[in-house]
Amino acid sequence: MTGNGLPLEGVRVVEMTHMVMGPTCGMILAQLGAEVIKVEPPAGDKTRALGGMGTSFFPLFNRGKRSIVLDLAKAEDRETMHRLLASADVFLENFRDGLLEKQGLGADELRKRHPHLIVTGHKGFLSGPYDHRPALDEVVQMMSGLAAMTGTRDKPQRVGSSANDIMGGMFGVIAILAALYQKRGGRTDGADIRIGLFENCLFLVAQHMVEYEMTGRQPRSMPEREHAWPIYDIFDTEGGDRIFIGVVTEGHWQSFCREFGLKDFAEDPSLRTTTDRIMARERIIPRVAEEIKRWSAADLSAKLDSLNICFSPINRPEDLLKDPHVLRPGGLVSNVNADGKPFHVPALPVEWNGRHIGDGLKVPVLGADTQAVRAELDGHQYNPTGNAA
Repeated sequence: MTGNGLPLEGVRVVEMTHMVMGPTCGMILAQLGAEVIKVEPPAGDKTRALGGMGTSFFPLFNRGKRSIVLDLAKAEDRETMHRLLASADVFLENFRDGLLEKQGLGADELRKRHPHLIVTGHKGFLSGPYDHRPALDEVVQMMSGLAAMTGTRDKPQRVGSSANDIMGGMFGVIAILAALYQKRGGRTDGADIRIGLFENCLFLVAQHMVEYEMTGRQPRSMPEREHAWPIYDIFDTEGGDRIFIGVVTEGHWQSFCREFGLKDFAEDPSLRTTTDRIMARERIIPRVAEEIKRWSAADLSAKLDSLNICFSPINRPEDLLKDPHVLRPGGLVSNVNADGKPFHVPALPVEWNGRHIGDGLKVPVLGADTQAVRAELDGHQYNPTGNAA
């Protein structure tokens, strides 16, 4: 992975994580150029065997890593682990507090033997009354109020992806980059970083918490919310397709009314301000819906695009595999699963000097790099035929 011109080239990360949050952190670091060595037990990361909604978890969040197998119940493998950590810049883990102590990898032992190491633990909660609890994405969405804001209090609804797990991995990356930057100033000691799944979700709902504190009014959930714009809705088109339209500026309002047969709205003195229009939504929206239904989805999209008005078709994830923007060069990258089969995934959502990141990554076969890493630790050159030279 050397010579790739990416910013984290030369950084070594040792990862002992499973499921989504910790692996996301390692996956992003790998795409930014770090060497990420995933340490798995002899039976492998259990996420490898997930099916159903979890089918994509292991390949998606473990691309670009090396895999080694260590049995930490064995003293010799524990010592290999410490030798590996001595060569690393970062250690990622997401085990319940106290479990790593039983394997000789507790915080005190790591600080003593590897004071240079940036240790990043992805946990259910930050330090406090709940720090002993396990957590899941759905659990923290219910706890934080996000599910009640996405659905309603009576019918809470989780967000339709592992949003908090993924964001937790991103916050792990942010903190690690800050610690690496701090070392550029000459510091030689590492850092002890803790990322909380619950606190990630709390960060997402902060806008509603602050709204309540400032106004004294209970924030309304998304299905029940007060609209901040006169047109901010989903409409049916001529062919039965549905489309979201957001008319949010004065210029948008004027051009929308002009182009969609609503000139009387634009000239109505009772609809002079945005607030006037919001208060008149019961009158405006049925008329807009009637006009929109005269248009095909294709013609409507072209017209709204030409007017620079925000709009979107109501897509499902599989629809994105046909979207022209997603399919632009670099929008999707080709990776290879551990079984050798290719799959496509959106590129890391950044461009680095105009370059898309993430093409050609491979999902490691369990233990594929064990011999090579052991040979490197012994100071030998590894021969891929299986023998250390």
